[in-house]
Amino acid sequence: MDLKNKKTTNILKILIDRYIDHMTVERGLSSLTIGAYKGDLKLYMKFLRDIKRFGLNGLNLETSLCFAEEIRREKNSASSSRILSAVKGFHRFIYREGFLDKLEIKEISTPKAIQKIPFVLSQEEVALLLSQPDKTKFGIRDRAILEMGYSTGMRVSELCDLKYEIIDEESRFVRVFGKGRKERLVPFGEKAMKALENYKKESRPELIGDRSSPFVFLNYRGGRISRISIWKMIRKYALLAGLPPEVTPHTLRHSFATHLIEGGADLRVVQELLGHSSIATTQIYTKLDMNYLLEVHKTFHPRG
Repeated sequence: MDLKNKKTTNILKILIDRYIDHMTVERGLSSLTIGAYKGDLKLYMKFLRDIKRFGLNGLNLETSLCFAEEIRREKNSASSSRILSAVKGFHRFIYREGFLDKLEIKEISTPKAIQKIPFVLSQEEVALLLSQPDKTKFGIRDRAILEMGYSTGMRVSELCDLKYEIIDEESRFVRVFGKGRKERLVPFGEKAMKALENYKKESRPELIGDRSSPFVFLNYRGGRISRISIWKMIRKYALLAGLPPEVTPHTLRHSFATHLIEGGADLRVVQELLGHSSIATTQIYTKLDMNYLLEVHKTFHPRG
């Protein structure tokens, strides 16, 4: 199909669909990331229609500058950085595919996103949160989810996808498939193992009944538990524990990483455990650790 000489917005839509397919199949990005790319490129298409730049001829340096200026004016630095990165990626893709003669958008700088310090719980607060579930079948399940989440630093989607076939109970390792199906091995502690065994023995048989499921954590119908269910569950226990409303499933992941670094863990090890592709992503937790040290100094030093 010869698209290069076409000048309609339909051509751009076709190419965007191709780009999304490329990102999904060849790069294996998560559904959440793909959804964000789709939304960003939809915004780009609307901009092109509004300024009456149709087809491939409209994708030039002047158009890119106008779009970048509008995005920076209307969005915060984090959003504008993400949107411009998505559009730059799209331009690079169609340039490599031979639909653009010049890659002029590379001249546009992407604003540096302000990296926010994530909210974390203290070790005492985590212990308080983990002590909230009761001895009912759902409480036993919830305790196992909380213990595994904090012990491994898994993302909530990884907890939902957890299967017994990827858990080595004898050596206490779990094989996790993270973003882009990237595999990593993560150990978990004795308390998490005990909670998992208790759930497997006391709670899971009641939840699954006469059905079968490869997933570890089940909902009340015996199916795979959802991310929203875990989110609601953690918010409930945080409220019961008197913890701040900012507590989410990701708070356990942040707390896992922060407490490891506070205890002296090597940054590269924490990067591997979290499944970060870049050490720069993990370095946010060193900033958290520095804030912790400053707070300790301010509290206990006579001239703090």
